[in-house]
Amino acid sequence: MDSVNLKISYAPFVRSKDSVESVMYNVALALAPATAMSVYLFGMPALIVNLVCIVSCIAFEWMMDAIRKKESNCLDGSALVTGLLLALNVPSNLPVWMLVVGSFVAIAAGKHVFGGLGHNVFNPALVARVFLLISFPAAMTSWPIPFSVDMETAASPLGIIKTDGLAALGDFTLMGGLFGTMNGSLGETSTIALLLGAAWLFYKRYITITIPLTMIGSVFIFTGIFYLLDPGTYASPLFHMVTGGLMLGAFFMATDMVTSPLSVRGQIIFGLGCGLLTAIIRLWGGYPEGVSFAILIMNGFVPLLDRWDLTDRKALNQKKAETK
Repeated sequence: MDSVNLKISYAPFVRSKDSVESVMYNVALALAPATAMSVYLFGMPALIVNLVCIVSCIAFEWMMDAIRKKESNCLDGSALVTGLLLALNVPSNLPVWMLVVGSFVAIAAGKHVFGGLGHNVFNPALVARVFLLISFPAAMTSWPIPFSVDMETAASPLGIIKTDGLAALGDFTLMGGLFGTMNGSLGETSTIALLLGAAWLFYKRYITITIPLTMIGSVFIFTGIFYLLDPGTYASPLFHMVTGGLMLGAFFMATDMVTSPLSVRGQIIFGLGCGLLTAIIRLWGGYPEGVSFAILIMNGFVPLLDRWDLTDRKALNQKKAETK
């Protein structure tokens, strides 16, 4: 029998005709509008944040591959995407050394501790964000005001509601949330820029609508119920759509191919869980924003959801075989 040359590759086994590198660089391209908008709104500090996160993540990827004596994958695009996402999850005035620490946590603790690309259970950028938020809460909740020359800071819209109530929101407008003229993390400002990037991912068929729709929809419905019950205390669901990290999380992090469920049923449950947890934390939690915590918690359920779906499929196939 003729020998067959088989090429062994490593996870993730992307559900796409494209290579891992192609997918990653296209995701980076999809993040370009939000990244560019962050630099436009916050200027040179935002550019520095992006560059530090990208370079640090790529460097730590190379370092971890070297320590583990693995072939270096630092230029396959995955570290680039992690760096871009981490940058979009922090304020523009975060000190450089914190950005470097966050990048190390993302690559080492969020990725390589599980075995590297394709084996991580949790989204690396969110692991780093939550680590920074818990370790340096003051720095992570100091929001520069867009177009401010002297880096003047103020609370984010979600933070204002959390500490001072809805009445203190002032002159906030939904249009400001859509186009980014409000303070927050780099990726929490312009909804339009994020939707433009998401459109590219849909066009390339790298993501489906299931997780974003169920996540965003559950936040809208849950917050809408309480808004109808007490509009003087709770913000409108439209407010929750254009503030915080909901759009960034729903389209770019909850849909991560490695840390999201395989089946449509699993994706629906995953998206609903992300949305409900986000809304609960926003309304009653200790932190004003719950997207990061919600996605990480649901990441932990993904192996169970995939195993549940696989078990049901085996049972169904066995039942079909018995009826023949």
